[in-house]
Amino acid sequence: MNQIIGRCIGETSPTQVNFISKEMPSVGEYVSLEYNGKTVLGMIETLVRGSVSINGEIYDPETIEKIRLIEGDDHYIRGSVKILGDINDLKIPRTPAPPGTPVEVADPSVLKRIFHIERSGLKLGNLITQEEVEVEVDINKMVTRHLAVLAMTGAGKSNTVSVIVDGLLRVNGSVLIFDMHSEYVNTEFGMGKVNVIKPQINPLYLSFAELKKLSNIPSNAYVQERYFRKAYKSAQKTLTQGLTTGKDFLGLIEGKLESWIVEAEADSEGNSGNSTNAADKKSITDVLNKLQHMRDKYGNILSLEARDVTDNIELGKANIMDLGPVDEFASDVIVSHVLRNVLKSRKEYLRTGNGIGFPIFTILEEAHILAPQNRTTESKLWISRIAREGRKFGVGLCLVSQSPKSLDSDALSQANNMIILRLVEPTDQNHVQRASESLSDDLIAQLPSLNIGEAIVLGLMTRIPTLVKVDEFQGKVSGGDLNIVEEWSRSIEEDEKDLEEQRREYEDLGGDY
Repeated sequence: MNQIIGRCIGETSPTQVNFISKEMPSVGEYVSLEYNGKTVLGMIETLVRGSVSINGEIYDPETIEKIRLIEGDDHYIRGSVKILGDINDLKIPRTPAPPGTPVEVADPSVLKRIFHIERSGLKLGNLITQEEVEVEVDINKMVTRHLAVLAMTGAGKSNTVSVIVDGLLRVNGSVLIFDMHSEYVNTEFGMGKVNVIKPQINPLYLSFAELKKLSNIPSNAYVQERYFRKAYKSAQKTLTQGLTTGKDFLGLIEGKLESWIVEAEADSEGNSGNSTNAADKKSITDVLNKLQHMRDKYGNILSLEARDVTDNIELGKANIMDLGPVDEFASDVIVSHVLRNVLKSRKEYLRTGNGIGFPIFTILEEAHILAPQNRTTESKLWISRIAREGRKFGVGLCLVSQSPKSLDSDALSQANNMIILRLVEPTDQNHVQRASESLSDDLIAQLPSLNIGEAIVLGLMTRIPTLVKVDEFQGKVSGGDLNIVEEWSRSIEEDEKDLEEQRREYEDLGGDY
């Protein structure tokens, strides 16, 4: 028989019981109740400590002190337990527990069985309340049903993501990380298991919408868009029909625009009153200028020699798209382009056998930038598409954000699994709760009190909601906070070293320093 920590009181229901205890358990601790021939598992969600003698109607501190001296620490603990289900199948019982039923500490062997996943398990960490119990999550359900990793800055997101990636690589998984700040480029996931991909795309493979955004042509510039689209299609036709041996797709577009400018000038000379040609010429010139500006600004990511981005993704490796060198505007286009092609390639493979021949788990750092709540982006469309359709084609999605309130609620609601580390802002908490049916008010109340690396884990990838101390990733991660004092000291030492070297060089030349 396990330790009895209390007994049920008052009215009970099949999903909730209240209890009174003299022992102080912990919020998030698992307990068991035996009744009607079954053992039922529950989780402590709330706890309060009180005293019958020292109640809220006493207003004299000296009286309170006298009572305390007489009674000592004669307090009671009242709490609530959420019923999780029968320990064998985790089905909610049809009858409530009788008042007076003992509330016992859950058997660790039962919890170990519940949190162990055969064949497709990934060890995430250990229970906060019972450290001897390891917590595994179901890889299949995590990838196919998508995941969100949410926390305030410094709460342990990068470590959590690294633990997940490392676990996936142990089963030869293929991961694609969109690394917005170059955090994972130097991460040690194992010998030869990191494949850093440069953020380069061939403009020939860009969709019209992606190229239009990169060119910064406004959505309400209809005349500019019309001419740009005609030039874009003309360039595509020229290349596909083999009418030129050149590969400069952008050059073909620019050449077409320039020919129209010449035609407009000729028409204007023939009919000086033709104001339409003058307006068209200005719009065409604006498009041409924007394309040339795009070449200047994003020449480092537009490469005519770049392969199809899907050819760079390798099986069994952490494929890291290093977006640190590019701005958010270009990152949006690149992420959109890659997600579109990954989904397209997986569909093609399942239909014809040509394309990416293995499932991919995509991880989007700074997801609130790529899929913002109140703004349209190119990435947002494809993130939502993969959230809805990716399950059928083996494309998983992981949204990582330190600002959940800024993350698109539709995309977040498609993540059927969540790892939520410390969140303090009520707006963040409310936004997450609206997106998750299984995140109760009592669990939300625990978020501000979580320590670094502690998380609430819930969703289809775990059989029951749980509080986990996430393992510490053993490899090198560069996403932590800088030690500011050490950085200042290092900079001073380097400056002093440089001055000393300059002084010696000057003295060697015979100078008087």
